[in-house]
Amino acid sequence: MDLPFFSKQKNKTKQTPESKIAEILAPSAMKINANFIQLGGKLCRVLFVFTYPRNLSTNWFSPVLTMDKELNISMFIKPAETHLILKQLRKKVAQVQSQISAQQEKGKIRDPILQTALQDMETMRDTLQQGTERFFNFGLYIAAFGNSPQELDQIENELRAAMESKLVYVKPATFQQEAGFTSILPLAKDALSISTPMNTAPVSSTFPFVSSDLSQNKGILYGINRHNNSLILFDRFSLENANMVIFAKSGAGKSYAVKLEILRSLMMGSDVIVIDPENEYQYLAETVGGSYIKISLTSPHHINPFDLPIPRKDERPGDILRSNIINLVGLIRIMLGGLTPQEDAVLDKALTETYASRDITPESDFANITPPLLSDLKTILGNMEGGQSMAQRLEKYTSGSYAGFFNRPTNVAVKNRLVAFSIRDMEEDLRPMAMYVVLHYIWNLIRSEMKKRILVVDEAWVMMRYEDAGSFMFGIAKRCRKYFLGLTTITQDVADFMASTYGKPIVTNSSIQLLMKQSPATIEIIQNTFNLTDQEKYLLLECNVGEGIFFAGLKHVAIKVIASYTEDQIITSDPAQLLEIEKAKEELTAEENQPTDNNLDII
Repeated sequence: MDLPFFSKQKNKTKQTPESKIAEILAPSAMKINANFIQLGGKLCRVLFVFTYPRNLSTNWFSPVLTMDKELNISMFIKPAETHLILKQLRKKVAQVQSQISAQQEKGKIRDPILQTALQDMETMRDTLQQGTERFFNFGLYIAAFGNSPQELDQIENELRAAMESKLVYVKPATFQQEAGFTSILPLAKDALSISTPMNTAPVSSTFPFVSSDLSQNKGILYGINRHNNSLILFDRFSLENANMVIFAKSGAGKSYAVKLEILRSLMMGSDVIVIDPENEYQYLAETVGGSYIKISLTSPHHINPFDLPIPRKDERPGDILRSNIINLVGLIRIMLGGLTPQEDAVLDKALTETYASRDITPESDFANITPPLLSDLKTILGNMEGGQSMAQRLEKYTSGSYAGFFNRPTNVAVKNRLVAFSIRDMEEDLRPMAMYVVLHYIWNLIRSEMKKRILVVDEAWVMMRYEDAGSFMFGIAKRCRKYFLGLTTITQDVADFMASTYGKPIVTNSSIQLLMKQSPATIEIIQNTFNLTDQEKYLLLECNVGEGIFFAGLKHVAIKVIASYTEDQIITSDPAQLLEIEKAKEELTAEENQPTDNNLDII
């Protein structure tokens, strides 16, 4: 039977400021039912926990805390007098021991329930006596809100299922909803007084704030914390270095997450440079007004690997020249498929003479020089003792079929805030060399002018297959912090990347790691590299597209990458969506080009 419907009555007595505030906050009317309370147009049902299992694990209450429902939760922890608890435990221990002795005298078999109870009570007596734990009366109440009794029943069933999976049982406060509602209000008043005796350990396991939080006052939104639905707002430049590695299988959403970070970083003032192996960043670059440079043997864009950056005030020209020669030795070693120690020494000398042939020495002014070309090195090698073989092997890059990209002066100007270099149309065998040359050009650009930048190297495993290319990448990862640069390394072939000598050092020199869905073949490598628990391992095997684990410094959280509709249309890599966008663009173009008849019929 429903209780009467109560409404607020006008108080004729003089009101205090506190009573006026209470009058404003209180609902206009409240109806108390046996199983719920009606507050205006909203219904509320209060439930309480009445049974717990013998052991409670940390974070057992998380399924309720993260439930996407409107809930109010109250916890009442009332300390008990230790000497009274010890006195009661002594009596209980004596009773249980007496029962055990009586059963032994009758020849009955051992009762495991009594033995376990005795063991638990003795352990509790020891911890209480030593002061390592205390005893409490713990009450836990949950208020669910809905628009109808059916909705309340559905929420209650979900709560029961989540709690009973942990062997924790709840029931509604039937005919005590008013007292339950008072108990869940922020009044620190336990009107229900339904509690369970607990010691410190199980009480502490109910602590609600157990998920890591990665929210800062500045930075960009990387995604949503899957544990507590908080925002993962982070500034990668606030850490000791701004490097980031992303490991995921194909189709897990790694490029999507990177493009979303690029788009949001541009809004926060960062410049971005991308090495794109599959033309995935073209639409993004065109949309934001960036530059998209296609690198191939027939492309009009060329980069001269012999270019030298203009030294900054704190750098000496001799150091830059020496560093560039060392990097060129690594590039030519990849081109020629390896060098003997004798060829390595000859090549080092030949490179120095090649620069000298253009009057470039450690004392030169690099602002007024014309760098040599690869053909100049070939000429000098051909005239040096021990260099003829290398000159012949370089011929295909200087005058042969591969001369279109490697033997031309640089005609690329990087002026936009987003610049993407596409190497998709470069022959497969030349891709590692093209990535090396482009990275070398970008590194010289970064060294010549310090500004906030992000460098994205997609499919980095292509370079990591070669010792010199991996060494060059590792060198950038170590030194980029001094130039206000954050390096983002993306790979789907984790085995090849980590098998490289420089794979794990690049990971350890990256303060941020994003692990997304992994294949069973590589999950063991990932688990060992990042010291993942078994639970995190299975999460990476079973997570959906766009989900994973985000590491930032010493913290890590389960992440879900989420974009707005507009962002999604710009950065999507889904072939079905791309076809729809292309079809819409074609229809729009057709409408714009359709002739219109402006002649009016005069009647």
